[in-house]
Amino acid sequence: MIYFFQVPQNKIIALEATSELDQQTTEKLEWLFGNATCLAKKQVGGWFVGPRKEMITPWSTNAVEITQNMGIEGLRRMEEFFQVKGKEASFDPMLQVLYEGLDQELFTIDRSPEPILEITDITAYNTQEGLALNPDEIEYLDEVSKRIGRPLTDSEVFGFSQVNSEHCRHKIFNGTFIIDGEEKESSLFQLIKKTTQTNPNHIVSAYKDNCSFAAGPGIQQFAPASQDKSDYFRVTDIKSVLSLKAETHNFPTTVEPFNGAATGTGGEIRDRIAGGKAAIPMAGTAVYMTS
Repeated sequence: MIYFFQVPQNKIIALEATSELDQQTTEKLEWLFGNATCLAKKQVGGWFVGPRKEMITPWSTNAVEITQNMGIEGLRRMEEFFQVKGKEASFDPMLQVLYEGLDQELFTIDRSPEPILEITDITAYNTQEGLALNPDEIEYLDEVSKRIGRPLTDSEVFGFSQVNSEHCRHKIFNGTFIIDGEEKESSLFQLIKKTTQTNPNHIVSAYKDNCSFAAGPGIQQFAPASQDKSDYFRVTDIKSVLSLKAETHNFPTTVEPFNGAATGTGGEIRDRIAGGKAAIPMAGTAVYMTS
């Protein structure tokens, strides 16, 4: 069952519950939503802009968790819908939808899988879907299509655009710099590496694994004298090596907030442990940065 809460500033919060809300729960939610009013009706008329029903927003994920911490059970999802004047309203079509009225089917997903599309004009499809393929990549895909004797499918073109993206291949970082018709000696990546080559200071390893290491202080290790059998513990002086690692991910991602976040922090831990023997993750931070 879906309940509608009227919030000031022409906003409706739609809430999906597994059972009927009692008076105490309703009053808690009205307080939580900022002096909202629970509407005693199963549908709301008017035009609204809100999230796609197929994508649960991070806002919903956090809001439902807050209600669970308040002792409210049985809430599956809640989303914000903003009232607009009509069908001419502007909104982000990738994340939002224009709704004419809100009803009990608001979160019901009844779409069937779309048929596979054969892409005969990769250039046009690239522009239509914003895949950011460059002319060389489009030419390559056209040649692949000719070689296999059939058009490429939409999933194949999409897959290539992701696997061959800047994030994975560092094409711009490793690309040739030509400025005013003159080819420069170093690529952007070579310029970045040159800093460490010129002034290595305490760097132990850089650009060899998926993270780098700097010499740390001397420390004492308390461990068994041997690891293949029961043995006495002893204190050993060892040289430590430290690593600071950054992982760039969209976090939380709208499509998959929890696994998206886990990919970021998990990738960071993985890269440090994979960089050397006996690596121990000590601390992790989450930082949101913009240009």
